[in-house]
Amino acid sequence: MPVSRRTLAVAFTACLALSLSACGSGDDGGGSTDASGKVEGDITFQTWNLRANFKPYFEGVIADFEKKYPGTHVKWVDQPAEGYADKISADAAGGTLPDVVNVSPDLVAPLAKAGLALDLDKAAPQYKKEYLAGAWASHEIPGMTGTYAFPWYLNTGPLFYNKSLFEEAGLDPDQPPKTYDELFADALELADKSDGEVATLANVPTIEDFGRYGVELMNKEGTAFSFNDAKGVELLTKYKELYDAKALDPQALTATPESSGKKFLTGAVAMNPGSALDLGNFKKQAPNLYKNIGITDQITSTGHVNMYVMGVMVNAQTKKTPAAVAFAHFVTDAEHQMSFAKQVAIFPSTAGSLDDPYFTKEDGTDETRVRVAAAKSLKNAVNYTPVLFSEQMKTALRNEIAKALQGKESPREALDNAVEACDRLLQQQG
Repeated sequence: MPVSRRTLAVAFTACLALSLSACGSGDDGGGSTDASGKVEGDITFQTWNLRANFKPYFEGVIADFEKKYPGTHVKWVDQPAEGYADKISADAAGGTLPDVVNVSPDLVAPLAKAGLALDLDKAAPQYKKEYLAGAWASHEIPGMTGTYAFPWYLNTGPLFYNKSLFEEAGLDPDQPPKTYDELFADALELADKSDGEVATLANVPTIEDFGRYGVELMNKEGTAFSFNDAKGVELLTKYKELYDAKALDPQALTATPESSGKKFLTGAVAMNPGSALDLGNFKKQAPNLYKNIGITDQITSTGHVNMYVMGVMVNAQTKKTPAAVAFAHFVTDAEHQMSFAKQVAIFPSTAGSLDDPYFTKEDGTDETRVRVAAAKSLKNAVNYTPVLFSEQMKTALRNEIAKALQGKESPREALDNAVEACDRLLQQQG
């Protein structure tokens, strides 16, 4: 599923980025950046762990494309989730990168820097208006001009909360926190009233949380991180207060999305992020929780929720640029995104699609309520995770946050050290 596929994505290592840069620019001996010629020829399309569940869908899309453009042939290959980034890197280094590739923004960045991702702002600017502005911008690379993949499907989700736990703490179960101040106050109250037995949150803050809080994560040139500013320190200081009061789960330092979900299911944690996919789980595995489930919006200081985004990139060295661009657009156009969204709980990135009744009309079920709320929030959502923020950087930030929460470093020291480590890794990426 989309969110779990994203968490499996591993960013390129420093040596990988260097090996890619050795491939040279896509302008050398590669394909043309002109997408205006006749759409014809054989191309290869690579997806990311989608064949098992969606084979008929993709075979149908390919058949429709080949019918629309006689003289084209699309070979579809699908790679497993595990090791996907490594597979892309090996193909890129070996000159065997497919013509059209399913990517996430962090996978696009090193390819774009190496001249292997086609700049759609130059090659196909006419399509930009068809997509949500935030989705199109998600495949821009700091320090570079251009957009390096068509946005494909999006995902986001609300915050779920356990109404009975709120009620037991004397809080209004129908008035969940809407701001960070309310969240922190309610969390301390829940911990106090339960003698530390009930935490409100189960995860330490991630780079996305700093973004939602309004922290400026990186400079506009893409040359240095900046999440150690006053607002970043303020957020981590608040989390330290929660941790000390057991309002943040004591095992948050080693938590995974799965372990956090289990804590929420068992009533050890009062709030947890999720998506429409989770409601079925609650109904089956925790019927008592399902009866008491509350659904509220993501908390943000910016007015913009976080979104996860997948994209479809065109290889800048393809010999069949018109066909590759036409197919990448075909897969991600409004009609096909809408069709895909009705098969799985994801959301289209095309402008206007979220106004479809499927995303605006409630039918009384919680599933529809979540879908409608998520679709509404996605219209101006942003992908807070910087495209240059690698898995190594996420680890460095998490390690420093752990030191701050344990009192081994001050929040300021921890974030200064995290920024220093991330900047060093950024320079190694070239």
